[in-house]
Amino acid sequence: MDEQGNNQDQNDNSMNSFIENYQNKIKSQLNPTAEFKENKKLISGEYLSFKNQYLPTHMNLYEKGCKFAEKVLKVSPGEKDKATLERSVSICHLDITPTGALSFAILFPLIYILAGSLISFLLTTILLGTGSFFFIAFFVVTGIIIFVPLQKLPMIYANNWRLKASNQMVLCVFYIVSFMRHTSNLELALKFTTDHLSPPLSLDLKKVIWNVETEKYAGLKDALEDYLETWREFNMEFVEAIHLIEGSLYEASEDRRLAAIEKGLALILEETYEKMLHYAQELKSPMTMLHMMGIILPILGLVILPLVVSFMDGVYWWHISTIYNVSLPIGVYYLAKIILSKRPTGYGDTDITKMDPNLKKYKNLILKLGKKEFFFSPFVIVSIFTGIFVLIGFSPLIMHSLDKGEEPFDIIIDNRDNIKVIHTLDESIGSKYALLGYKREKTGDGIIGPFGLGATILSFFLVLGIGLGLGMYYRMTTGNLIKIRQETKELEAEFASAIFQLGGRLGDGLPSELAFGRVATLVRDTKAGRFFTIISNNISQRGMDVEKALFDPKVGAIVQYPSNLIKSSMKVFVQSARKGPKIASQTLINISVYIKEMHKVDERLKDLMSDVISSMKSQISFLTPTIAGVVIGITSMITTVLGKLGQQMEVLGKESGQAAGGMGSLLTLFGDSVPTYYFQAIVGIYVIQLVYILTVLVSNIQNGVDTLTAKYLLGQNLVKSTIMYVLIAFVVTMIFSSIASVVLSGVSLV
Repeated sequence: MDEQGNNQDQNDNSMNSFIENYQNKIKSQLNPTAEFKENKKLISGEYLSFKNQYLPTHMNLYEKGCKFAEKVLKVSPGEKDKATLERSVSICHLDITPTGALSFAILFPLIYILAGSLISFLLTTILLGTGSFFFIAFFVVTGIIIFVPLQKLPMIYANNWRLKASNQMVLCVFYIVSFMRHTSNLELALKFTTDHLSPPLSLDLKKVIWNVETEKYAGLKDALEDYLETWREFNMEFVEAIHLIEGSLYEASEDRRLAAIEKGLALILEETYEKMLHYAQELKSPMTMLHMMGIILPILGLVILPLVVSFMDGVYWWHISTIYNVSLPIGVYYLAKIILSKRPTGYGDTDITKMDPNLKKYKNLILKLGKKEFFFSPFVIVSIFTGIFVLIGFSPLIMHSLDKGEEPFDIIIDNRDNIKVIHTLDESIGSKYALLGYKREKTGDGIIGPFGLGATILSFFLVLGIGLGLGMYYRMTTGNLIKIRQETKELEAEFASAIFQLGGRLGDGLPSELAFGRVATLVRDTKAGRFFTIISNNISQRGMDVEKALFDPKVGAIVQYPSNLIKSSMKVFVQSARKGPKIASQTLINISVYIKEMHKVDERLKDLMSDVISSMKSQISFLTPTIAGVVIGITSMITTVLGKLGQQMEVLGKESGQAAGGMGSLLTLFGDSVPTYYFQAIVGIYVIQLVYILTVLVSNIQNGVDTLTAKYLLGQNLVKSTIMYVLIAFVVTMIFSSIASVVLSGVSLV
């Protein structure tokens, strides 16, 4: 009897479990959002993990700095500023308070001024024997200046976030529209979009879903509306497009629903073109200002700088380096950021390694021996190359430091073109050229240099090491990835026509398993043909279904052609195919139309920017290194002439007893000029900095925030510009040095 009772209880439990599972299945089918509610904790954790992974290191450090500053120096902002800061902090997902942000903006400049002034004063005292007030003034002035941007740093981060996110908005609307054509569920469409978008916009949308899951808002409509408010001032077309898509949920007929969501995509494409048209027209004036303030005036200023320095005491190379390698690049960068901040919505590419982490191996140099692949780190190779060149560049300073004599040795070419090794500074007077070219200070307290032509030539290796090193590193780490993405781009260009044909075959009643093979035959010898052939072979030879043939992590077609656009389109196709071939056919045809429209707008945008981009490219690759190279040659001649005249006047003053007074007074006009060795290094590094900033600016204007393309262009431009600068500077320096030698031999005072 007990055994029968136990059996009855087991049967009842099994029946109850069966009924419960069946009810849950019905609920999930009738209410698709139920699966999201069941996974609330998972999605919340996913968002937080995604946020921690994406936020860059400097933003994490900023968070820690603000939290520390709030404990040490608690300063609260006004109500108006507080609201602005809270909105900005929310936009860029920072875990800080407005009080912490303002406290950091005050505390950091104070620490910067005190620490910078103290350290610089101690260093100059140790190295020069007397403290320099130049750097104290520099740290005080810059510390006061940086208070303003630090106070607005959350707004700057928010603006950068908007810039990166706006670059993805066309694709965002495209994904939502493509999904909602076959499934009228906005929450599922947003989830689908976050899976195919890269940060930062994907993080924004994940947070919208997360706010619903954690019941911060009553529903998706409220959460989405709050998020769209952050874009109302900056990107109204995106807000209107989402509202049109959201409104499609309330349309009575299917035709009106489809028309509403398609209108959303058309709206953002039209407005993108109109905004970019105005941006292109307004870009010429700020670019001209950037060109004059960042290139022409600073570099041409170096022509008169040797004259100014030669008649002034107390000016050293590090003063010039502080201006040209610190202050001016920061100013140029600031102007570039202002120009870029006004760029309207667009759409561009992202680093494909973020889409598929397995592609990170292609950042290395790959050597194939048979079936084996050997990977070499570009960092190690470049470090060795750069180290050797930098060591050669520093060799004049190293040789001088290793010389243990009372006066440094040197290698000179005298007026009779004889090569001599000398051991006193007086022996170098009247020589044509010198390897090192050290000389006594005007006060006679020390030895300064190197002024020699040989040292100037060796200094070019310093610039070559830095410029070529950076360029080679970026080229090596991006070359393989760019090839992969270029092939993917070619596929994307052919993809719209190919899936249109695929949709036509499905509409004729052909099964999708056969349709891929049929289309592959029609478009053979193209990237699209090879893509569809991989799918067809996976189906026919490996026995896979369509989904695995596309997305299998080892042999899927998407693995060989990593593209979010293609991946998302095929995901939509797979889901629509479950509802029947007719729906799948119409879905593919519509996606084909969407992709063609996006590519059409993209090409028109590139045409709009072509004039400005072409002008900037010429500045990067030709104008900047050419002007800088010529200026270095002129600077070398001026420095050489003034230095030799100063030496000859000094000797003449010593040998002429009666004229000593008059000659001495004339000699006081000449100060200790800055060697061309340092001038060249400063200008060369400044050229590298300019090329870096302008290349990133050009890439971001043309392609949006596309780090992979920017790094690839850096690899090209840094190598070309550095080589051109060094070649021009070397040739011009040699020519003007020869002229100076001839001139000085004709006016010798000795």
